[in-house]
Amino acid sequence: MTLADFPLIATLAMVCWAAGSILRFASRRFPALRIPSYLVMVAGTVLLGWFIAAYWVALERPPLRTLGETRLWYAALIPVVGFLVEYRWKVGWLKYYCMSLAAFFLVINLSTPDVFDKALMPALQSVWFIPHVVVYLIGYVLLAASSAAAWHNIFTGLRSQTDHQDFSLSHYLALLGFVLLTFGLVFGALWAKEAWGHYWTWDPKETWAFISWLAYLGYLHLSANKTGSGRLQWYLALSFLVLLVCWFGVNYLPSAQNSVHSYQPN
Repeated sequence: MTLADFPLIATLAMVCWAAGSILRFASRRFPALRIPSYLVMVAGTVLLGWFIAAYWVALERPPLRTLGETRLWYAALIPVVGFLVEYRWKVGWLKYYCMSLAAFFLVINLSTPDVFDKALMPALQSVWFIPHVVVYLIGYVLLAASSAAAWHNIFTGLRSQTDHQDFSLSHYLALLGFVLLTFGLVFGALWAKEAWGHYWTWDPKETWAFISWLAYLGYLHLSANKTGSGRLQWYLALSFLVLLVCWFGVNYLPSAQNSVHSYQPN
């Protein structure tokens, strides 16, 4: 399995998500379609997971080095959050936001093809490489879902404060995401010590990772001080922009050109 197969896999995954969503809406009139619709949506995510596993084997290294590879993981993981939320809290609308975000990142990967490169620089040949990146990716996925839930609440829930479940959902997702951001920072520091001899060097990527962590720490502070639900939802909705800067935007800063976290050109 190589990148030559990715366009087909990505297209099939998006078709599954779209077809499953259509079937789910149709199930309002035809209840028998409810389970098949769910299975079709899950099949799209399973297909991406299978591609990642097969691509890992082909690369002979974890596909976690390039931005394209991390976007692929992101696209596979965020629908899982939507499915788990529906299973745990019986909230069905979030999975549509999650699948839309996943499709968005797949389209980015399709429009900017990655390079099949097995090379893994010495700094990445560390026991901390996989835990650090995976923990951060799952944290980003949870915080993206939290932001999507917050935007949903802003546009549909703020006029009526009767349904607190949706507000609690965005809070719990943000809390879980913050915990994983914390572990990501710790794993990153341990990795940096092993690779470069220092726990922290205020590299641009490290600085923005810390800013992201502080942004969500600020949310928890506001939440603990009983800030109004409306303000908290706006805070969560906009905080994800800080993560996007940390993930993508920091790569375009002049100060990041000589970053120790620059492993490849894209």
